[in-house]
This record gives sequence, C-alpha cells and structure tokens, in this order.
Amino acid sequence: MQAVFTTLAEQPLLLLFGVLGVGAVIGRISVRGISLGAAAVLFSAIGVTAWADSSGITVEIPEVVGFLGLAVFAFVTGITSGPNFFHTLRTAWPVMLAVAAVLVAGAATAVGLGRTLGLGAETIAGTFAGALTNTPALAAAGGTPAATVGYAVSYLFGVLGMLALTTLALRFSATDTDAPAPVVDVTLRVDTEAQPTVAELRSRHGGQLLFSRIRREETGPAESVPDDTVLHAGDVITVVGPTTEIETLTAELGHRSSHDLMLDRSHLDFRRMTVSDPRLAGRTVGQLGLETRFQATVARVRRGDVDMVATPDLVVQMGDRVRVVAPTSRMNEVTRYFGDSARGLSDINPAAFGLGLLVGLLIGEIPIPVPGGATFSIGAAAGTLIVGLIMGRIGRIGRVVTALPYTASMVLSEFGLLVFLAYAGTKAGSLITDAFTSGDVVAIFILGLATTLVVGAGTFAVLRWGFHSGGTRLAGILGGTQTQPALLAYANGRTGHDPRVALGYALVYPTAMVVKILLAQVLGGL
Repeated sequence: MQAVFTTLAEQPLLLLFGVLGVGAVIGRISVRGISLGAAAVLFSAIGVTAWADSSGITVEIPEVVGFLGLAVFAFVTGITSGPNFFHTLRTAWPVMLAVAAVLVAGAATAVGLGRTLGLGAETIAGTFAGALTNTPALAAAGGTPAATVGYAVSYLFGVLGMLALTTLALRFSATDTDAPAPVVDVTLRVDTEAQPTVAELRSRHGGQLLFSRIRREETGPAESVPDDTVLHAGDVITVVGPTTEIETLTAELGHRSSHDLMLDRSHLDFRRMTVSDPRLAGRTVGQLGLETRFQATVARVRRGDVDMVATPDLVVQMGDRVRVVAPTSRMNEVTRYFGDSARGLSDINPAAFGLGLLVGLLIGEIPIPVPGGATFSIGAAAGTLIVGLIMGRIGRIGRVVTALPYTASMVLSEFGLLVFLAYAGTKAGSLITDAFTSGDVVAIFILGLATTLVVGAGTFAVLRWGFHSGGTRLAGILGGTQTQPALLAYANGRTGHDPRVALGYALVYPTAMVVKILLAQVLGGL
C-alpha cells in the first residue's frame, strides 16, 4: 500500500475522486432501511487518510478545493431555500433564539465538565468546536496544537451522534403536521346564491386557489376565468389548490361535479411546458402577462418533484415546468413564449453563479469586531449561504436573473457537498492518529460526547416538543445547528430532497455559525 499512498499524496485529484467513488458505493449499502448516503464519503476519507498516516505518508486534498466545494454547496442551498426562507423568517425568530440558547448550554457544559476532567482552556475550546463539527470555531479558538487535538478526537462522534438524532427525527416524519397539502384539480358545481367573485374567493382563502375554467351553461364551452368573474348557481368551475383549501371551498360553494371540464379541449386546452426563456425567469406569474397576451393562465408550477399553485406572486425560475391553460388555437404561441426547451433545466446562469459566489466569499471575510478588541469573520459557508438566500428570494434585478434552475442547483449542490466532505474527511483523518497519542484522549472523548449530546438532544427536545416541529423539518434544523453538510445530505437522501429539510437547515445555519465562533473565542480565552 506504500506505493498507492505515495501516488495519492502526489496526485490529490486521484485521492478526491477515489474517495468520492468508494464513499458513494459504501453510502448505498442499506442496513434495515438505513444508509449513510453522501455522509459515507466523509468517513471513507477519514479512514483512508488515517491509514496512510499510520504508514508515515500524509495524503490530503488541498484546502482551496474543499472550500470551493463548501462555498458552492452553501450558495446553492441558499438559492433553493430563498423563496420560502424570508416568508418563514417572520415567525421563526424564536427558533433561532432557542438554537442559540442550546449552543450556550453546550458551551457551559464544555467548561464545567472540561475543568472537572482537568483539561486546559485551549483543549476545551477545541473539543467544543470538534463536538459541533465547526472548523471556523476551531480557528476562533486559536488553532493551537492543544485545541486541534481536542477538535480531532471529538469530531467523529460529533457527526455520528447527530446522525443518530437525525435518524430519530426522521422516524417521526410520518406524523408531520407541517407537510404541505397536495395540490389537486377539482371541478365544482356552484349551488350557493351568494354570487361571490373569483377575486373574493381567492382573498378569502389566502391566495392559495386558482380558478382555471368555467362553464356557464350545461352545453356551453369551457372558458377562462378572470378575477372579476361572478359565480352563479349552476356554474361548473375547475379549481386548483391544496386539498385542505379545496375541501373548504367545496363546502362553501356547493359540491363536486361529475363533469370534468379538463376533458373538453375543444376551446380551452392545457399543456405542461418548460420555462427556458431567460427573459421570463425571475418574474412572478402575475408579471408574465399571459391573460393579456394569450387569454391564458398558469394553473400549476412544478419545481423538482413539488407541485405549487401558480399564485400571482410566485416567482418563476428557469427549468420550472408550468401547466398552462390557454385557447386551443393559441397554445403553440404560448409554447414558443416559454421556450419549452430542455436547456432550461441545465443552465447554471454563470453570471449569477460567479458574482454571487464572489460577493458571498467577500462577505465571509469581513472582520467583525467583538468586545476586547478581537475580530471574527463568519466564513465562506455562511457568507455564500446568506447571499444565496437573498438572490433566491429576489429572482431578478432588472434584466439579470439571480436564481438558478432547480435541476442545475441540485447537481451543483450535490457535487459541492461531496467535494467538501472528501476534504473534511482527509483533514480530520490526518489529525486522528496524532490525537490518539495524547494522554488526555479519554477525557477529551468524554467531553466531546457530552457536548454533542447536550446540543443535539437539547435541540431535538426543544424543537420537537417546545415548537412542535415536524420530523422532516427537524432533521434539517439539526444539520443547521451542527453546521454539518453531511447531515443535510443524509436527511435529503432519506426524504427525497424534501424542501422542508433545506429550509430548516438554512433557517438556523447562520445563527449557529456566528454563535459557535463567538463561544469558541470565549472558551479559548478563559
């Protein structure tokens, strides 16, 4: 193996892709329905590096490669979470405070137990950073040999312990009450004599419904439904929306009709088409102007595997699949308007991608002063995540599209994550052999285990029973609290990239990152 390790030391790209390939194979191994997924790349890298180190050969992936992967992963996670993040932020600030409080409790545990075990301040600070798998916190603690040993010994359980809690959280996902209701199309017959307008009904149901077709007479043609349409008893109308709102509307208007207006395509037709024209990306459904241009409407937007009601304020992204209802004679015009090309799925929008990463990396390096004259920076991951969240929410600035297609985002996120996990594994693996020669290794391990459990179990308990978070969202919050991409990858793999996982992760990640860095500085200075 000496020759193999020597080659890997001289050719870090071989090491990178070798670890990716082996880790991916191991990650697919399932035991009782549980597999490590992308997290296996991390452990494979740790194993290979520790094995090589025991043979006296140092193999590692260059730091710039690892940071590139982390920056890409964080930025794209922000892009995909941005549209929902700021909507949720208004009601989620108590969650962020709760996560900060749990992290402070973890730091207090580290200080109290660490001193009882006879460990120094630098070792305690490094162990705290490793138990919460946060490299910027290690740098904030001083990055001394003592801190590095504490970080290396506690890091592995910091991942494994949180993986176990994430698995437990996902076991509760079957009973989630925060899951979005499925979007359905139904045809209703109006019985009420109240004569409401479509605009009134949309407002009454929080803008979650879309009315796509109406037939006034029993033998009349299906027509489009402007907002000022007044509904009369005997009208038959097709409505798109979440099942919960549809059920309420049905009781309010009348009953489900045995007629399906979607079967009558003589005057109005419907078709799914891909948004591939960059001029439309980043605009809201209302700004598309379909009703004015073509007497058409968008009924649904499918992003990835998720169907959404095409409300007027929904921002359309490149690669979205839209279901359009339009006059049969104008459907080809509408198709040309959207582009309907597969290239919309894979366009990575290089301008937004490059400039967004540039701004995020610069923000991550800005020194932030703290009492006592010291400074800290939030790092590349937090900086690019924040910029990604903002760009994903904005969608467009003038003619510049700031978002990326969902499919391209998933590919970039996965690749960036795997590259970072491979780098993080080789970094940790190179330290483990030296760490276990330390005389304090048992005490450090106990301290790291306790810190991880206090933070992990505390976050789980507070969010699950204090805030009644569903298991799927809680899995993402645990990953964000730990600032550990491997946990996000694991949860995504188990849930099929449920958007609630990424949203929970992005919601608490910036808070957790800043609080950990500050606490590590305090611990290192005690």
